[in-house]
Amino acid sequence: MFKNKDKYLSVILISPSVIAILIFVYGFIGWSMRVSLSNWKGINPDYSWAGLKNYIALFSDPRFHIDIRNTFIFTGVFVIGSILLGFFMAVMLDQGLRGEGFFRSIFLFPMAISYIVTGVVWRWLMNPAEGVRMSGLNLLFSSLHLDFLVNKWYTTPTWGIAAIAMTAIWQMSGYIMALYLAGLRSIPNELREAARIDGASELKIYRHIILPLLTPITLSALIILGHTSLKVFDLIIAVSGKQLPLDVPAIYMWQTTFDGLFYGRGAAISIILLLSVAVLIIPYIRYTLKTGVEQ
Repeated sequence: MFKNKDKYLSVILISPSVIAILIFVYGFIGWSMRVSLSNWKGINPDYSWAGLKNYIALFSDPRFHIDIRNTFIFTGVFVIGSILLGFFMAVMLDQGLRGEGFFRSIFLFPMAISYIVTGVVWRWLMNPAEGVRMSGLNLLFSSLHLDFLVNKWYTTPTWGIAAIAMTAIWQMSGYIMALYLAGLRSIPNELREAARIDGASELKIYRHIILPLLTPITLSALIILGHTSLKVFDLIIAVSGKQLPLDVPAIYMWQTTFDGLFYGRGAAISIILLLSVAVLIIPYIRYTLKTGVEQ
């Protein structure tokens, strides 16, 4: 009797959360899927069946091709840069430096700032203006006689999106540093000492011992950074505004849905973004569950 009572009490306690998730997450996902298969364009809802017409039109749209290219460039630069910089900072802090707490706080501080604030600051730092209007990093490079580093930043054709990825690296590398630092501190010193006794150099210790043991953290970092890059929106808007060369699917979705009132195609873009994130998240969840069962 008491066991059944505990069971019913548990169900009652978690049922509000379950119901909320079913309605406000999966319910709205299902509704967005239905809208993406409709001809809804304009203020008045139109749920007439359109099939895959919105999806076919998207993949034949040159603007969406630009969005996909920019997403790949942004994701590549952002993910690789954040992981490399975060790992480097973690290794430096793991050396037992004086004032470690201070530097750790400094590295983590950008993460506490919103993407809008980051974008506004870096828009000034990456000011592409030249001559008397030069400011930010270009002015710094010019003052140091490093004129070869002066460039157009986010206004550079094709690769301007990579400059915006630098701002995301600045914001997220501290978080990746914290992940790697926790992983480094969890590795027993006995393993390193045994390797040193066997004559292994520090480089070989990191290559053959430390990095393999940090594989789960690297995988987590890839998933976190990857899904963040796929839905980037506010950072690009804050830095450059709505410019076609820097367009990404999230911006296209916003303009299509709320500026153009083409709800059917906007919903199709959102479903594509959802599936893109799922491609990253679902394998990671399966890997985590499988690892937990084996342990």
